[in-house]
Amino acid sequence: MFQKALLAAGLAGSLIGAQIPAGTKLELRLASKVNSATAKARDVFQAVVIAPVVAGDSIVLATGTKVAGHIKEVKPAEAADQQTILDLSFDRLEDSKGTAVAIDAKLTAVDNARETVDKDGRILGIVASKTGSARLDEGINKVAEKYPGLAELLGTAKKSIVGETDASINYPPGVEMTIELTKPLDWTGEVKVPSVAPITPTADLARLVNSEPYLTRAEKPPKPSDITNLMFLANEDELTRAFEAAGWSQAKQLNGESKLETFRAMVEDRGYKEAPVSTLLLDDRPPDLAFEKINNTFAARHHLRIWRRPGLFNGKPVWVCSATHDTGIDFSEENRTFIHKVDSYIDRERAKVVNDLMFTGMVKGLALVDRPAVATRGYNATGDQILTDGRMAVLRF
Repeated sequence: MFQKALLAAGLAGSLIGAQIPAGTKLELRLASKVNSATAKARDVFQAVVIAPVVAGDSIVLATGTKVAGHIKEVKPAEAADQQTILDLSFDRLEDSKGTAVAIDAKLTAVDNARETVDKDGRILGIVASKTGSARLDEGINKVAEKYPGLAELLGTAKKSIVGETDASINYPPGVEMTIELTKPLDWTGEVKVPSVAPITPTADLARLVNSEPYLTRAEKPPKPSDITNLMFLANEDELTRAFEAAGWSQAKQLNGESKLETFRAMVEDRGYKEAPVSTLLLDDRPPDLAFEKINNTFAARHHLRIWRRPGLFNGKPVWVCSATHDTGIDFSEENRTFIHKVDSYIDRERAKVVNDLMFTGMVKGLALVDRPAVATRGYNATGDQILTDGRMAVLRF
């Protein structure tokens, strides 16, 4: 998908009409909030397509296409051991000129969400009685059976450090989702293909990419880890503004304060959009920048680390980046701590970053460069398998 979109990206212009088959997935970003605590059936919401839909070597549905929908059903949990249910209907697509086409689609995923999506496309909320906060209360209640004074002290301490979990389904604008067409779509609207130039000279770019170190190393314990998979040609301000416009947040430094906030986010079953990331070294240097995109759980997030490299290319500073998708949390017996598990197919995260930055309109050049020396299989420092085609995406701002 990424490679096809990359080929199409250089063909600036507009197309009209395309048939999009059933089963095609559309990546969306909410443009309005959806909150089970206040929503009612038939309430409307809006979203926008954030990744191009590709058929063959052509973009058949462009980013920026609007999506309109409504709340089909909302069923709040009536007890702490029940789940809130939220059912969304995705009704139509609309282009920038107002051409609208009805769609049949169902939700398949909410990105980085603590909630789950069932086979019918309904969002199932978390169970309040199974949250970290509720389990702490349960433990304190057991202590109270023998030591009521201690339990009262623990309860007071818990309230001062950890808040109660809000088990409602609350998605502000910016939350991302995937829907799947359940019937073929005859799209009669405009398909605007992005105008992005190739990065030249291509031979010089290939030499630059292949001269850069590609394997990062964990600091503690010192082990080979993530593979770099993106390069940015930009000044720092351009890079920071682009990620902020794409909805990414800068990660905070790993210190006592951020560790405490991370603990609270885990216990309260919520997100922490500036959560710290572990330190990885490239050429024995920590990253200069780190960004992440989180929804409502610390367990799952898109995140990346960026290193400034020596020299310029076509007058632009050079940065390299390793991007991975955290998909869950596990306890490491070897490291005696909690660690994130990652999606092994890191090319998907490379495509995610490219699509997000392309959506901002700030990317002016794009390339996908072969790196024959990069192994296509490996493992990161925490033992997750890493699979890649070895190529590096290069974006010029």
